[in-house]
This record gives sequence, C-alpha cells and structure tokens, in this order.
Amino acid sequence: MTVQDLEIVVHPDRKRSRFQPLKAWGHMQKLIANKEDTEQVFHIIEALNGSSFEKNFAAFVASPEGRRLLKERAYLPPVLDDHSWIKKLPEGTVGRAYVEFMEREGLTAQGLVEESNKHRAGQPDFDDDYLWFGNRLRDTHDLFHVLSGYNRDALGEASLLAFTYSQNPGNGVLFIAFMGCRTIAKNAPKAARIMDCFWEGKRNGAAAQKIMRQDIIALMKEPLEDARARLGIKPPVAYRRALDVLTAHGYSAETQLADAGKLREQAAA
Repeated sequence: MTVQDLEIVVHPDRKRSRFQPLKAWGHMQKLIANKEDTEQVFHIIEALNGSSFEKNFAAFVASPEGRRLLKERAYLPPVLDDHSWIKKLPEGTVGRAYVEFMEREGLTAQGLVEESNKHRAGQPDFDDDYLWFGNRLRDTHDLFHVLSGYNRDALGEASLLAFTYSQNPGNGVLFIAFMGCRTIAKNAPKAARIMDCFWEGKRNGAAAQKIMRQDIIALMKEPLEDARARLGIKPPVAYRRALDVLTAHGYSAETQLADAGKLREQAAA
C-alpha cells in the first residue's frame, strides 16, 4: 500500500493550525490569575502547537503501519472498555495490566472521550481523517501509562506528557509537561530531582517506537515486558527515584494525585 492508495479526507472547512505565541501568552495570564481555570490549558496547547498536528499526521501516513491503520480506521474506546475479552488474556500481558490499571484508577476510555467532547463543545465537528488521528492519540493515553511505567500522580502525568511529546511532537504539550514538572519541583525536596523526570520522559519517548502505529489488539496480547523490550521503552528510573524521595518526605499518594486529573484532561484535548 502506498500513500496514493489512500484517499486522505480533510474537511474543506477545517482551518490550518497556526503558531500563536501572543494568544498563548494571553491564556497563560488568565491561568496564572485563576489556577482552577484549566480550560486555558487547552487554549495554550492549541496556540503553541502550530502546524505540529499536521506534521505528525503526515509522518503517520508516511509509515506503512500508519497507512494500514488509517485504511482500517478502527475506533478504540468500545474495544478498550470491553474488559471481558481482555480479562481472558494471560496474566502479565499488556491487556491484563491495562485492565488492572483502569479498574484500579476508576478510569474508562469513554471518560477521555467525554472530556474531549467538553473541550470541543461549540466547535465545528469535522468527521475527517484528522479527527480520527487526534482521537487515536487521545484514546491510547492510558495505554501509554501502562507501557511507559508512569503512574497517575501529578509527576507521572507531567512526565508522561514529556514522553508523549517525543512520540508526537507539539510545543504546547512540551510546554505543559515542563511547567507541570517545574511547578512540582518548586514544592518538592531538591533531592527528588523533579526536572530529571521531565528530561527522562522526553528521552524515553524519543527512544521508543511509535506506540500510535502499533496494532493495539495484537499489542494487548503481548507479555508486558516483552512489549516494552520490543518497543524500546526504557524504565522510568528518575521518576521512580523521585517518588521514593517524595514518599520519604511525607508526600502522600493523595498529595501527589492532587493535580493529576487536570493533566489527564489536558491529554484529551
């Protein structure tokens, strides 16, 4: 299959994204004034990402795996939220680890869809290949957690965004990952070396194969450690060390999870 074999569908009314630093600055000021106004984060990401989404889509389509997946155009949430078939997989597989993670955290793939729909409310609904590609990135977010080893605490979410940036570059995502780690670092003991987690996430994401291009159903059936080795996903050593230091200094899981939900929502944008 070649690129010419695919009819790439982009809605004619879809506007091309632009890099808008002044717009991002304005939304940043609103976020600083009200840290609970997390809607501003979505606007910051959009303003800073510029044409990165289009470039990531082009790179995806240029790969044999991407072309095959785009031709199939599978929609993942119903498959990922049907735990009955996944629980029949052997223990230690990616699928079983995914179900355990989702049930332990009380999460669903549909939950991210709903967060995404809130953000898109009032915006034109273009059912094209760009939408499918964006949805695939959103729908694999929690699978990224399982494969990369980053938990759902705020530091884990911020580090995972750095990992995600290297998988699918976008300055907005990188900025939020950096600011998330920097904010945590301001209140954490220096021994935790929080910013090392940011750089490690960025490196690990760059070293790994593109998770977006994987056959997700086949991936779920692989032993987790075998899948990590095949994909070249390195363990998050700096992150684990940081968690140990934070725990030793009395930071509870509840404290570390305080802003994690907001960062997860940002991944759904």
